[in-house]
Amino acid sequence: MKSQKDSDRSEAIGNPGYILTKQNPLVIILGPTAVGKTEIAIELAEGLGGEIVSADSRLLYRGMDIGTAKPTPEQRKRIPHHLIDVADPDQVWSLTLYQEAAHKAIDGIHDREHLPFLVGGTGQYIRAVIEAWQIPTIKPDPNLRRALENWADSIGPKGLHQRLTALDPQAAGKIDYRNLRRTIRALEVILHSGKRFSNQRRRNLPPYEILQIGLTMPRPELYTQIDARIEAMLSEGFIEEVQTLLEKGYAPDLPSFSAIGYKEIIDYLAGKTTLEEAVMIIKRRSRQYVRRQANWFKESDPSIHWFQVGITANDEIESKIRLFLTS
Repeated sequence: MKSQKDSDRSEAIGNPGYILTKQNPLVIILGPTAVGKTEIAIELAEGLGGEIVSADSRLLYRGMDIGTAKPTPEQRKRIPHHLIDVADPDQVWSLTLYQEAAHKAIDGIHDREHLPFLVGGTGQYIRAVIEAWQIPTIKPDPNLRRALENWADSIGPKGLHQRLTALDPQAAGKIDYRNLRRTIRALEVILHSGKRFSNQRRRNLPPYEILQIGLTMPRPELYTQIDARIEAMLSEGFIEEVQTLLEKGYAPDLPSFSAIGYKEIIDYLAGKTTLEEAVMIIKRRSRQYVRRQANWFKESDPSIHWFQVGITANDEIESKIRLFLTS
């Protein structure tokens, strides 16, 4: 039986004119990088009385704005955003920390009688929230980590990733070999527990009623859009942004700089590559990232309602959400 608070919230949430029947609803807006999630989510949140919780690992860090395509100050004024600019580049946010912060943000939105939108392209962040993962609690082992780091120095990040693939191909398939920190963490958990890393993220029923909206477009169009975004980032001052972060004393090997584009620009500034080579690598890594995202968000997944950007009007997506909220 619904409480009086639930009834009051049902009539308050979203636009007047419909009554919410869902308890603790959560709308997910997911899809590949550069597909247009940010603006579409903002427009939907404006029409449905919503607030946005970021599910993008790259948006956590202050000062990393242009290279992450962070929502602009103007966009963030239109709709409240959460879990953006919550850490400095030299702070490490674990998956557990993100999961806890996301639940807190979503609960706060419900308390304000608004509709939470979880928006992003970081698959493990979204899954950790909507599948209520119980994340391995094995504590970091400094000695083992140093040994793994030394091993990586010897055989290279790709070589260490190949060792992870031999032990746990499912976990390795979802970790970029360049992300040495995540590779080491997965190996650390496996070696300590004797169990596959991918099998230790137990799922539970989430405390929300969930609608997943997937945004997609034909891959050639998406790649063209990615290329245009990268060129726009450069013209907007991406190189200067990276230079400023380095001048502030942030080390070039920080985990936060594993975000696509930052390492490449750092290498260019250090004279290790030309700008043309750096841009080529950024574009290639962006395409690889799209393919990895597709492993998290499969168009064959019946729990995701897919809409093609550029063909589907936002009104159609909004109608789908309204039907979910009232059915």
